[in-house]
Amino acid sequence: MTAQALPQTETPTETRSQATRPSAQENAPLLEIRGLRKRFDLSGDFLEQLRFKGGRLVRHQEFVHAINGVDLSIRRGEALCVVGESGCGKSTVARTVMGLLSPSAGEIHYDGTRIDDLSPKALLPYRKRMQMIFQNPYASLNPRMTIQQTLEEPIRLHHPDWSRDRVTAKVREVMASVGVDPEWGARFGHEFSGGQRQRIAIARALAVDPEFIVADEPISALDVSIQAQVLNLLMDAQQERHLTYLFITHDLAVVEHFGTRVAVMYLGTVCEVAPTRTLFATPRHPYTQALLSAIPRLEDDRPQPIRLTGEVPTPVNLPSGCVFHGRCPHAEPRCRREVPRLRPQDDGGQVACHAVEEGRL
Repeated sequence: MTAQALPQTETPTETRSQATRPSAQENAPLLEIRGLRKRFDLSGDFLEQLRFKGGRLVRHQEFVHAINGVDLSIRRGEALCVVGESGCGKSTVARTVMGLLSPSAGEIHYDGTRIDDLSPKALLPYRKRMQMIFQNPYASLNPRMTIQQTLEEPIRLHHPDWSRDRVTAKVREVMASVGVDPEWGARFGHEFSGGQRQRIAIARALAVDPEFIVADEPISALDVSIQAQVLNLLMDAQQERHLTYLFITHDLAVVEHFGTRVAVMYLGTVCEVAPTRTLFATPRHPYTQALLSAIPRLEDDRPQPIRLTGEVPTPVNLPSGCVFHGRCPHAEPRCRREVPRLRPQDDGGQVACHAVEEGRL
């Protein structure tokens, strides 16, 4: 990814390697996800669920099983990237962590406290500590509010005792920190480019000084020339503000540049978690291997991409056992019967695969 000059105060940061960022602290997880499940009812209202079967009226329900027993932990100061193909449940995990969706089962713990079952009032202090950056900068800003009003809103919600001058000073400070001219506060969102809007959205997330940010594909809607600038802005904010990220993306190049650890998802399940360099050097799960083999490379001697066969399963009717067994070249009868569990590996990662567990892979 390349960077180009932005107008006025926006100055791109030179792309840096992963080694220049501070490593995650060795301490208790800041966020823990335990057995998380989320399903969406496709059946409609009660009357729409009624069907005639065998001469009787029965109730028929269908569900999309978006998340199926996800276990993840994020240590303070790291950037955990969640990757996978479209529809694998990445964004659903992000929205459920932030409380925008209620889990169907499982638990979410933040800094040692379970938060998924808290009332809105009890959850408010955690809202200040946890913020979200959305994918689409054209939809995440209120078109009826100026940028000043947009950035003031979360500050006034979490600091109702602050004076007007203090709120204004905070808005100007956070705008400058993301490369947006503080004098632009009286403008509306439609007056800015996509990259500038996403910088403003990042400023809104940073306005209340959070410690944890969920970034749901924050650069996928931007031009390639702007993506590197926004990505470097997020990396700078992590260093300066000691942030922890849950970063959702499908771009493996971004993962290699940005992530501390990587979690690979397939059909609502986590199939592998590993430090970024370990995962790219020695992927263990067959799906991870196929995913990484598809990355374009310039080397002539690179291995041929692994082409998966078989039908892609539907989350409405999940396969038994391992959800990947229908496309896996290493599947055995056990894979069709038994759901694999994430098991720790010697390289510091975790893999949910019977073939890895049995030493066949």
